Amino acid sequence: MPVDQATFRSVLGRFASGVTVVTVREGDTDHGMTASAFCSVSLVPPLTLVCIERSTRMHEILQHAPTFAVNLLSADQEAVSRRFAEPPDDQRFDGIGFERGVTRAPLLNDALAHIECEVEARHSGGDHTIVVGRVVAAVAAHDSRPLLYYRGGYAELER
Repeated sequence: MPVDQATFRSVLGRFASGVTVVTVREGDTDHGMTASAFCSVSLVPPLTLVCIERSTRMHEILQHAPTFAVNLLSADQEAVSRRFAEPPDDQRFDGIGFERGVTRAPLLNDALAHIECEVEARHSGGDHTIVVGRVVAAVAAHDSRPLLYYRGGYAELER
């Protein structure tokens, strides 16, 4: 017997997850979106995955992009997370500081860490696509508290 959507959402909301911004450089254009469905897959080889909803612009971009970056947000970056979660996506980088990584994807200033990947595989996952990335560069940029998503809102670790 399948679980109804409201129950499933309620149960999953009790799992705290880190908040990231996935970024891609496509031609002369930068793209980014907030994602909390991110995790490591393997240490050898180093693999991560991010789940991207099919209805988003980023989904379309990641269907053909060879590389992407994941920016792990700090507790001080809730406003950045909100910006990259809301339309219009063509203005998300306005006033946001970043540097270019080895993949040329934007690496957001003040993020806890940056992970750059080459796309290893794409898998259908219901209303999302699971994008597996082989890590080609990783930097722990800052030692701060992470931004978390819990029960439908932002949360922080207590000291």
